[in-house]
Amino acid sequence: MKKFIGIDLGTSALKALVCDENNKALFTIEEKYEVISNFNHYSEQNPNDWIIALDNVFKKINGKVDEIEAISFSGQMHGLVILDKNDIVIRNCILWNDNRAVDETNYLNEIFDKNKLSSITGNMAYAGFTLPKLLWVKKQESINFSKIDKIMLPKDYLVYYLTKKFVTDYSDASGTLFLDINTKKWSEEICKLAGISTDKLPKLVDSFSCVGNISQNITSKYSFLKNTKVIVGGADNAIAAIGTGTINEGECNISLGTSGTILFSNDNLIIPEKNSLHSFCHANGKYYLMGCILSAASSRKWWLEEIIKSNDYYSDEKAMNNARTNNLYFLPYLSGERSPHNDSYAKGAFIGLTSTTKREEMSLAVIEGVSFALKDSLEIARLNGKKINSATLCGGGSKSKLWCQKLATILGLKIRTLDNEQGPSQGAVYMAMLGSGIFTNLNTIKQKFVFYSDEYIPNEEERDYYLKKYDNYKKLYPLLKDFFKTEI
Repeated sequence: MKKFIGIDLGTSALKALVCDENNKALFTIEEKYEVISNFNHYSEQNPNDWIIALDNVFKKINGKVDEIEAISFSGQMHGLVILDKNDIVIRNCILWNDNRAVDETNYLNEIFDKNKLSSITGNMAYAGFTLPKLLWVKKQESINFSKIDKIMLPKDYLVYYLTKKFVTDYSDASGTLFLDINTKKWSEEICKLAGISTDKLPKLVDSFSCVGNISQNITSKYSFLKNTKVIVGGADNAIAAIGTGTINEGECNISLGTSGTILFSNDNLIIPEKNSLHSFCHANGKYYLMGCILSAASSRKWWLEEIIKSNDYYSDEKAMNNARTNNLYFLPYLSGERSPHNDSYAKGAFIGLTSTTKREEMSLAVIEGVSFALKDSLEIARLNGKKINSATLCGGGSKSKLWCQKLATILGLKIRTLDNEQGPSQGAVYMAMLGSGIFTNLNTIKQKFVFYSDEYIPNEEERDYYLKKYDNYKKLYPLLKDFFKTEI
């Protein structure tokens, strides 16, 4: 029986899922690594840590399976990996949640012009995107910039390590601001703006493309990879959507991971007014709209583990069951914010504290605040003609039944969790199956493997309460926007 590996190169860990051709999970392995944050708004990783994590995964699988048919990838988006002519990594990867490139972002949006940029790439500039970060390196680290021979995204560095093939897929490329989303080619104009030639960028292929077999120097260590095909895979949000079956027009997936996303699958390209949502290429060959908030489940982790100094999520959730926040609000902008505000200066805040405020009320306010932030993007999608009545939910936050229910009520959606929820790594397995030829289309995979476990419908008794509370929530960011920029 054929076997497949789906690799999710995440922000905090590399996760591997090994499945057979019936999608039976044989192994799940997680290898953690650190985020380097030496300065305010800086977020980096050493790409060598990803290679160590991948090798550790292979060591744990070695001897337990006879042969792997194909391996595919899901990767954190936007990260800037730069190599010199000897294929040596020049500096740490600057990650998606790094906000140092504020000046470069402002230049792209205000001087180059965000409308022109959007007409080419489908998006305005955000500090987390790849192009502003490259411009920052050009300005602040000119020696490093002069050494650049190859520019990669994080998952593509793993593909290069395994195959020596310099490639990326359209879903990841569309998050760089280098891709002309209309022609699906690298934009000569944007490359000229950045001071690079297009040959510094990878070859563009579909997410389900087989780029070759794993190189001999890898297979000499791990014989189970001897004939393994490498399928390039895609951006984590697109691949998570594949894993949840969000592949057809009108379908929606929400992810509550480190960041939070709400993704709407589209047959055609839609670019919202003011670029309040992202427009990206989907791993299915079409498109999707997406709202992204930078601190989702990480907001709850921060509150519970860093502030309360507890890792007892169960007791915290149990206490929240009887809590009511009334006039207490939480803004989840702990790392700045992306959708819809595009504000690197935005800060987190509790608003409405009193002498009687209890811990469980603050915990609930965190969950509500993240849900309200996702609702911002949902309302914009609806204004752009998206008719959404239900959504699948994945990510660490989906393990909280209370959060699932609150999210359904606040968004006004039927929320479904998955029977087999592995998120991006599951989607990567599906891409490995598709790219190897065992299946011919994604809808067949969806019908065969995607099933739902729990379903949550809006609590009508709380709907009016949360509609009014959301109206108040929307007033807070405009009031605090200028204050967030002040520093002492």
